[in-house]
Amino acid sequence: MIQTIGITTDHEIRGDFPLEDIKRKKFEWYWIDIGEPTKEEENLLSNFFHFHPLAIEDSLLRLQRPKLDHYDGYAFYVVHTFNEETLEAEELDIFVGTDYVVTFHYPHMHELAEARERIIRNSEGWERGAMHATYHIIDKVVDAYFPIVYKIEDYLNEVEDKLSSDMRHLSMDQVFDVRSDLLRLRRTVIPMRDLLYRVMNSERINLQHSERAYFGDIYDHLLKLTEMIESNRELTADIRDSHVSINSSRMNRIMMILTIVSTVFIPLTFIVGVYGMNFVNMPELEWKYGYFVVMGLIVVIALSMLALFKFKGWFNLFKN
Repeated sequence: MIQTIGITTDHEIRGDFPLEDIKRKKFEWYWIDIGEPTKEEENLLSNFFHFHPLAIEDSLLRLQRPKLDHYDGYAFYVVHTFNEETLEAEELDIFVGTDYVVTFHYPHMHELAEARERIIRNSEGWERGAMHATYHIIDKVVDAYFPIVYKIEDYLNEVEDKLSSDMRHLSMDQVFDVRSDLLRLRRTVIPMRDLLYRVMNSERINLQHSERAYFGDIYDHLLKLTEMIESNRELTADIRDSHVSINSSRMNRIMMILTIVSTVFIPLTFIVGVYGMNFVNMPELEWKYGYFVVMGLIVVIALSMLALFKFKGWFNLFKN
């Protein structure tokens, strides 16, 4: 599907015009969006626009790393959007000339529709030419990263708040899944940050001062995203370490309880074992009060050992 939008020499905006109108030189600049292309629309990159074969190859063979290449008369950008459900990166290719922008992508991208609406409303920026559209496209792509990162951050903060109070329902598999998502985001955001740095400092693009400020704003957003991703990755590591530490502490308490129970019953088992041997010459077996004395001895030993453990502070470990 092809969508067109252009600014005429009379400084009016036109939309959805046929490609043949481009050859009539009626536009100061125009934006052609080729989305979910058919085979015939793919061929327009070479047959109609005559882009470099290497740039066309990068557009048709997905998924390229975010980058910027310079060709004769135009620049070729590869940027990434994200599928909001799977967080899989999706490629958007942008060809930027002096008076045109051509975007090429296979999946539908709502960011481009939002950029289109912003360009139509923002008429005071039309005189900046094709870079005006390029800025809005990349800006909308980067803005779409924030809700994804915020959602992950909110989830991790919720997990951290519940970490000390209730660990029973925490699945570390979910935390590791989030860590994998952050790694996937990082693989796109950092190259996008480097791409914007090249755009701002490339002599071949030759941005004006006002344009540099706009692209600098996108670069600042990517710096913030990078910091948020790194911070959240560290938070997942802290949650993992806390999970291990709390589980180890709980296991230690369980082992302490079992140790106390075992220690108390060791001498009691010894006494019971001695008098359970049933030898003939055991005078205590026929003593009238033998049973009561042994049972009393067992109770005294058990209480004495519990008192000793309390005196040494062993039971205080269960309060933390």
